[in-house]
Amino acid sequence: MSDDVYLKLREFLNQFPLGYPETPSGVEIKILKKLFTEDEAKIAIKLTRVPEEVSEIAQRSGMDVSKLESKLDSMAKKGLVFKLRRNNKIMYNAAPFMIGIYEYSVNKIDEELAKYYKEYYDTAYQEEMGISNVPGFKVIPMEEQIESNTTLYPYHKLEESIRNARVISVADCICRKEAKLNGEGCDRPIESCLSFGVAAEYYIESGIGRKIFAHEALKIIKETDEAGCVHAGANSKHLSNICNCCPCCCLTMKGITEKGLDKHRFLNAMFESIIDEELCINCGTCVERCPVGAIELSDIAVVSRDKCLGCGLCATACPEEAIKMRLREDGEVPFDRVREMGKAVIEGKRKNLK
Repeated sequence: MSDDVYLKLREFLNQFPLGYPETPSGVEIKILKKLFTEDEAKIAIKLTRVPEEVSEIAQRSGMDVSKLESKLDSMAKKGLVFKLRRNNKIMYNAAPFMIGIYEYSVNKIDEELAKYYKEYYDTAYQEEMGISNVPGFKVIPMEEQIESNTTLYPYHKLEESIRNARVISVADCICRKEAKLNGEGCDRPIESCLSFGVAAEYYIESGIGRKIFAHEALKIIKETDEAGCVHAGANSKHLSNICNCCPCCCLTMKGITEKGLDKHRFLNAMFESIIDEELCINCGTCVERCPVGAIELSDIAVVSRDKCLGCGLCATACPEEAIKMRLREDGEVPFDRVREMGKAVIEGKRKNLK
């Protein structure tokens, strides 16, 4: 099997905001060979980031429309390209490695692929995820833990956003599944990754996830919260996904918990934990609960603003209800759309790689 088409595919994927950088070991090529046939790799590099009808792609690439349509449909079901319907037209666009091909491989990951993913993350992708210093995810606590007098925008309201979603899907967490296959990880819920709208439709049609209703999604949020998972969605005002992240498996958090990297590289902390000095009994429950070690005990529990994710896990576990979540006065507003975030990531990478 020649590497030429896979080298071209690597270069193609590296043009996305979260790219697909080269490694000395070439593990990124092993991943592509595991996921794509040569024919599929050739087709993938003919696509663009913008959704197009098959006829447009065929005209540009010189391929037969009917054969290309069949191939693209098959690749979409394999999680190699993105498929959507717009104005009753079927359209396709290239999927980035993340968020995209990596997550879409959740139902076919095996021990070999898990090993490759871990090596790639450790040697290249953790740095790729954080180099721009533009957080790819925003953290959203459960609303009952937010100070009652707080004026919230729709993108702050996790439960309301879920109830208003047009369509919802749930899939297994690729991060926890990968960790398990590598003999690591935890016992937190596996079926916990939520998608909404167009993303959910893709997950459902491709068989990567299954359709659920709002009350089921809210039950998953509650269960993962109890299990100590951080609710994080793409750092945009538009709700496209909610990953319920754990500190030991999830790629967005391991840079913080394992390497001590600044949280802002990965997560936009819109809220912060506030301790009520009169109610706090110094029991230490919040210390054990915090996924990033942001709380210490003194005369009362003390929160490090620099470390706090604003996830609210400490608040939901506090037996005295001594903790509430407050919007950060210096907090960052999420991007209007994921595309705007992508542009900021590219600009941040250019600046920091100089």
